[in-house]
Order: sequence, then C-alpha cells, then structure tokens
Amino acid sequence: PSLCHMGPLSPTRTMRLWGPRSLGVALGVFMTIGFALQLWGGPFQRRLPGLQLRQPWAPSPGPAAPTCPPRQRLVFLKTHKSGSSSVLSLLHRYGDQRGLRFALPARYQFGYPRLFQASWVKGYHPEGGGTQPPFHILCHHMRFNLKEVLQVMPSDSFFFSIVRDPAALARSAFSYYKSTSSAFRKAPSLAAFLANPRAFYRPGARGDHYARNLLWFDFGLPFPPEMRTKRGYPHLPRDPNPPELHVLPSGTGSRAHTPDPNALFHPAPTTADGHSQTSSPAALDLGSSSFIQWSLAWLDSVFDLVLVAEYFDESLVLLADALCWGLDDVVGFMHNAQAGSEQGGHAVSNGGLTTEDRQLTARARVWNNLDWALYVHFNRSLWTRIKQYGQGRLESAVAELRARREALAKHCLLGGEALDPKYITDRRFRPFQFGSGKVLGYALRSGLSLQDQEECERLATPELQYKDKLDAKQFPPKVSLPFKTSKLLTP
Repeated sequence: PSLCHMGPLSPTRTMRLWGPRSLGVALGVFMTIGFALQLWGGPFQRRLPGLQLRQPWAPSPGPAAPTCPPRQRLVFLKTHKSGSSSVLSLLHRYGDQRGLRFALPARYQFGYPRLFQASWVKGYHPEGGGTQPPFHILCHHMRFNLKEVLQVMPSDSFFFSIVRDPAALARSAFSYYKSTSSAFRKAPSLAAFLANPRAFYRPGARGDHYARNLLWFDFGLPFPPEMRTKRGYPHLPRDPNPPELHVLPSGTGSRAHTPDPNALFHPAPTTADGHSQTSSPAALDLGSSSFIQWSLAWLDSVFDLVLVAEYFDESLVLLADALCWGLDDVVGFMHNAQAGSEQGGHAVSNGGLTTEDRQLTARARVWNNLDWALYVHFNRSLWTRIKQYGQGRLESAVAELRARREALAKHCLLGGEALDPKYITDRRFRPFQFGSGKVLGYALRSGLSLQDQEECERLATPELQYKDKLDAKQFPPKVSLPFKTSKLLTP
C-alpha cells in the first residue's frame, strides 16, 4: 500500500512514543526507555516559462490527485553536515507559501549543543491557556529532546530526520568545524586525527561533540559509560576492509556498505501489568550492542521517516509520498554545500578508492561507531520502504524530480548552478561562510517576471536569511508612535 495512506497517529495516543510503530509492539512499549533516554542525555501555483510540470503529481497509482490530505504538522530534526540545510529549504518554502507557522529560535539554533527546551521557541507561551496560534513546523538546529518537543508540537506530528555515512560526514565536519572543535583544531589532517584520535580528542572538551558520533549526539541519545571517559577509544582496525563491512545492493545502480544483517536485531518485549514493556536501558549492559539496538528501536518508535543523504532524491520521493505532498513540493536546490563536496551523492564505496582513502573510510566508521550503527539501520529501513513503494515507480519519480530541478536551475539561476560566493553580490542570497571551505550559493538570472522572481527567490534563499524572513513575517516589528521632543530630552 502507498505510504501516504498511513494517516495520522491515533488521537488517543497522548504521548508520541507510546504505542506500536514499525516494531509491531503493543501500547506503551517504549515509554520507559523513551523517557530514560531523554533524561540522559503543495504544488507550485504558477508555471515557469519553459518548464512543463505535470500537476498535481500523484503519489500513488489511480486518480491524478492524492487521495490523502497533506501533512502539515512537521518536526524535522536538522542534523549537522548531512544535507539537512537542503531539506530545511524545502520546509521554509512550503510553509511560507501556505502561511504555516514555524516554531522559531530566538537566533538560528535552539540552544545547541544543549538539549532542546520548549521555552527557547519564540512566541511559545504555555501559560496562555491554549489561546496562542498553533505551530505547524519545527525544523531548526537542536539537540533532540522528545519530552520538550511534545510541549510545542502535537504528538501526531510527522517526525523525520536525515543521516549520512559517517565517513563522508567526518570529511565535511573536519573542514567545517576545524576552528570550533578542539580535537580537530589540534590535528594537522583528518587522516592524522583518525590514525590516533586519543592524541587529540578529549570527551567533554569544548566543541568535541563535532569530532565523534555527531549524529548520535544530535538525536539526543545517551552515550555508553565507557565512551564518556578517556579510556573509551576503540581499537582501530589495521585492515582498511574489516570483515564486518561488505557491500550489499541497494538499487538504482548504486551500492551501499552494510554489516552482516544478522548483527542487527530487535529487542523482544516482555509483559508486565497487562502491557508490552521494554526493560530500562539501565538494566542492560551499556557496553554491548544491546544498548545500541535499544536506542535504535526507540528512534523507530519516534521517527516516521529518516532520509539518507547518499540517496537524497530517493528519500525526497518517499518524503513526498509519506506527507501526501506533490513532487514539486520537494524539488529544490542543494544548500550549504562546500565547494568540492559530494553532499547528496551516492554512498561511499570502496570501488575506485585508494588504499589511503579506504583506510580513512574504515577508521572513520569505527571511530564513529554509534553513527555507523545509525546509518546502517536507517539505510536498511529506507530501502525497505523503497521496496514497498516499488523500484520502477521510484526510478520514474526520481527521474522526474531531477528533470524538474534541472529545468528550475536553468530558468532561475545565473549559470544554471551553484556559484562561488565571490560571484554572489546580492546579500539576500549569499550564504554564511564558516569553516575552511567555501560554502556555495546562488545568484538569480536577470529579466525574470515578478512571479518567477518570487518563486526563484524562495528556491535560492539560504537558510539564515530565510529564517530572518519568516521571523519578520510572524513577528512584525511594532510601530512606535513618535516621541515628543520634550520627552526625548527628559532624563
């Protein structure tokens, strides 16, 4: 069946993490572990000339229009260096076009790297007695904290996020956070860092959460005790191709690395007080793989979909289907990509890599072992959903999405592609520059009609400028009456 027909969660579910999800467990299965983990730690309305869009795009065979209402209560966990800025751009544009209300931070992040707090949402007033307008979209950088998120967003919101191969993420993070992470700052290169991380990394040091298991950190998950001490370093493999890494096919002509499927398992529920329960993580061997698997099972109970950066377009097609959106709603440009990066490309493969590159990839995955577990798990779940969706149907939709993106780029953009920031003179479109690499952005072609200009600006606006635009729209500055001269002179 089409994923878009899954529908919203039952109104009787007062807490999102209570109730069966993909694991098929009974009501209340993840209540204990969920709270324990948290304590620890539509379619374009106008046509662009020359761009032929088939509207609306049907997410399932049959009628031309989707048969399910579009989901518009969304929680997107924006993970670092994983292609999340490109997803954020889609959400900005979608909500802006429809007048949806965003849960915005006072600045650009929700107190990161601290765990998210509802009080950090601008305009959130719990004492208002339900009279304040509801929020539709929560999507800016935070360290996930489900209990506090549910103070702001309804439990039937659509929760989703994105992950990236830790090897590719490490390369991007080392360049971007070189001046922020003390571990990266002390290392002459990523290869030198991964060859002997204990010489540079200190748990709890300022900014060093960027240097190890960044995805796990962003998801708000607790770390095993042995990883919180200076002794918590894995023995890095001498063999750049350790036996637990092998290649499995994952469709559309590309292949993804994944360990032995038998290495991953689901926890068996136990029965207590008439409900299916899971043991508290405190009762588990926190140094074992059981701890990781319980954490992943908890994430499965919370998140409706997790995208994979290496299969970005495939993920967007599934997202559109799950949200009952049109395909045009998820057509956009890549944002916050560094020059020379392959963000959003295919999964890292050993084929064609040098011995040094293969060794760096293997070491990065071992050093970021929790992130690797996340990636393997959600890579597998993504391809399970693709199988349900239909491989041929997916390939057709991906081809259509890419064709529309290319047409938009040719119509909207100067040069038809991302540019070095030195060529972007309009400050509205110049991305924030951070780290050692150049962050690419976009400049618009001249001669666009007013309608096309508006659409193209939405597509090209970087995340910080778009956040400011939404902020001004939701919280317009108050117009003050002019003071009399006598008052101005009064002490």
